[in-house]
Amino acid sequence: MKKTIFLFLFILPLYFVSGQVIKGRVVSDTGNLIPGVNIYIDGTKTGTVSKEDGTFSLNISSATLGNVVFQKDDFETFTTAASEVINKNLKVVLTKTTAIEEIRLVPYTSEAYRSHINYFLETFIGSDREHVTIKNQKSLKFSYDKKNKFLKVKAPNTLIIENKNLGYEIQYNLINYSSDFNTRTVNYTGTSFFKETKGTDKIKLNRMNAYDGSLLHFFRSIHDNKISEEKFIVNHVVKVPNPQYPTEEQLQALEDFRTIAKNTEVVKVPENISEISQRKNSQRPYALAIVKTLLPDSAYVTRKEGKVLFSFKDMLQVNYKKYLYEIKGNEFVKSTLPKTLSSYLHPEGEIFEVTKEGNITNPDQLINEGDFTKNKIENLLPLDYQLGD
Repeated sequence: MKKTIFLFLFILPLYFVSGQVIKGRVVSDTGNLIPGVNIYIDGTKTGTVSKEDGTFSLNISSATLGNVVFQKDDFETFTTAASEVINKNLKVVLTKTTAIEEIRLVPYTSEAYRSHINYFLETFIGSDREHVTIKNQKSLKFSYDKKNKFLKVKAPNTLIIENKNLGYEIQYNLINYSSDFNTRTVNYTGTSFFKETKGTDKIKLNRMNAYDGSLLHFFRSIHDNKISEEKFIVNHVVKVPNPQYPTEEQLQALEDFRTIAKNTEVVKVPENISEISQRKNSQRPYALAIVKTLLPDSAYVTRKEGKVLFSFKDMLQVNYKKYLYEIKGNEFVKSTLPKTLSSYLHPEGEIFEVTKEGNITNPDQLINEGDFTKNKIENLLPLDYQLGD
């Protein structure tokens, strides 16, 4: 029998305070007070934990406005806009995850974990496994659909990620991770809370280089109307069918052969089927063509009623010349030899609101390729990071 998930947020009578505070208590759907709930502004270093009696108080500044997250293992995570609950007395009701029925068409198995853990770490964490690690990695659960070549990963517990390069411990609540091996796309969403662990000059240098030219840097430049000043170059790109990629008829012939091969003792693969398979695996369905260079930001940014909206009908190429920061004496200076970064964004008509922190609404709906895809956990900075912190 299907059960309904209830996540409640009751706003009780106003009280008067100085400054900005998010305050109240957290209870379960059975009325029990819940201590130890992590309460934080998503993607920042601003957070607290509910007390034994379920009460909490979180002081925030206007610079840390975003989404406030209420998270505790074994309970459904609740997220709401911080601007909606500032200076109000709240009653937050969380539902136990054990009360939610789950249908598993493809089971989560230890075999799937062993087969795909390295791929997950590469696409989620990044390449530096020595300095960026998930302390409770064994809690992850993997499910792989062999027929559709689709990987899903769940994290029943909050992931504790140690990033020695950037000097942070991240509490990451992984909401969704999926990878489609047919389309070669990876999608994951989650909430994060940062804790400082180190503050050396080397850490500061690494943070500066992680920020420069990143997606965070790009969207902050959009919000502040500084795309040209920050030297991002944006071009209009369209998809052009790749003649080397198999046609729909050829792909169907390949699928028909695989179906027959599964049900018979066919061993030899015909040359034409082998050639189609090779082109499917080595080619992309489309090529990219630049149709207009040096787009003004008015082509993809709209500013109205105090909001900054990002949207474009096709694709955007974002180029950036990155000069790595170096330490010379007691100063941080940029190197003289640049590295050109090139990335592709797929707004494709969707509208995203850009915040001053450099975040966007519905980030999982914006597909990106190229150097922006390197902005994985190993290069993840808090939204309240400022260059030089």
